[in-house]
Amino acid sequence: MANLGKSLMGWVDARFPATETYEYHMSKYYAPKNFNFWYFFGVLSMIVLVNQLVTGIWLTMSYNPSAEGAFDSVEYIMRDVEYGWLLRYMHSTGASAFFVVVYLHMFRGLLYGSYKKPRELVWLFGMTIYLALMAEGFFGYLLPWGNMSYWGAQVILNLAGAVPVVGEQLVTWVRGDYLISGITLNRFFALHVVAIPLVLVALVFMHLVALHHVGSNNPDGVDIKKVKGEDGVPLDGIAFHPYYTVHDLVGIVVFLAAFSAVLFFFPDGGGYFLERPNFEPANPLKTPEHIAPVWYYTPYYAILRAVPSKLGGVIAMGAAIAILFVLPWLDKSPVKSMRYKGTQSKIWLTLFVISFLGLGYLGAVPSDPIKTFLAQVLTIIYFLFFLLMPFYTSMEKVKPVPDRVTGGAH
Repeated sequence: MANLGKSLMGWVDARFPATETYEYHMSKYYAPKNFNFWYFFGVLSMIVLVNQLVTGIWLTMSYNPSAEGAFDSVEYIMRDVEYGWLLRYMHSTGASAFFVVVYLHMFRGLLYGSYKKPRELVWLFGMTIYLALMAEGFFGYLLPWGNMSYWGAQVILNLAGAVPVVGEQLVTWVRGDYLISGITLNRFFALHVVAIPLVLVALVFMHLVALHHVGSNNPDGVDIKKVKGEDGVPLDGIAFHPYYTVHDLVGIVVFLAAFSAVLFFFPDGGGYFLERPNFEPANPLKTPEHIAPVWYYTPYYAILRAVPSKLGGVIAMGAAIAILFVLPWLDKSPVKSMRYKGTQSKIWLTLFVISFLGLGYLGAVPSDPIKTFLAQVLTIIYFLFFLLMPFYTSMEKVKPVPDRVTGGAH
């Protein structure tokens, strides 16, 4: 059997680089030996992506993408399809879990400078994935055809009306009708189920290829390729497989336990994962008491509301996302990791996290003058983190970076 297996792999390798690809990305891909807790969230993002793709396929088998049948088909899935309730909750809870792990994955990039040379392209692919995820979440938000889905999409789509001259025509073009209707639902369904997932899978593939080409960063920001043994293997690196594939199982099991706890005991997330108005069908004549997007959009929604002008709010919201793309060129620090950066970088990163979390809360609750003022202050802090970065990162005093990684078995 062993000889048969070798012969079969030899036949395949002569026609397709299966073994070579496996070795390049797994058994002979050497990752730093000092990965810590923050490095779990990349693989967890992959786990959730697979969950979303698989459950999404099963849900489409019973979903009716029409204004007349969408809400009823969701109720049918929840009540009559065998384990349909589980599939629906796995998908809806998975959407929130996706953004949780992605936000933590992005924070790790900020913490350890994973966007700095030579990983600029890795960061750009990652940010494009984030943008595609936001689009995927928005297009899927309308599909249950609940009342919050309807009115939330109405508010977001109307933002395109702020564009000078062609705003109203643009809104009509995006909706495909003069009001949100079955046509809008159908095009959002096509984008959510076919177009964006294809883009996401392609981007994830390019993200991983770019990462494995330049090598993984580590908590010290040290390039492990600079110190190699006589066999050409980095002295501070270990093979991704089997070491990290086994190591990551710990994080996967803990994550799945937490995910299952939410899934079975807290699937609506207190109204943040599945809003209460979404348990009634879309009604153009009944506006929900408080319209707000899902929690993972609320920081940007708070920025939108913080600016008095509609056009100014749209520009500020877009700029809040766009500025993340130029982060690799804003950081002028000679070191990567926050471990060795100066006090100013640590203070500004702390302020940024506080501003992002604060904006997330303010975007989820009804607005009033005090909350609007707080949102304006936090919005300024959010942008100052990036705009002042070239100055405080170039002027601060940094600690010396070791030649080799610290932590891990040497």
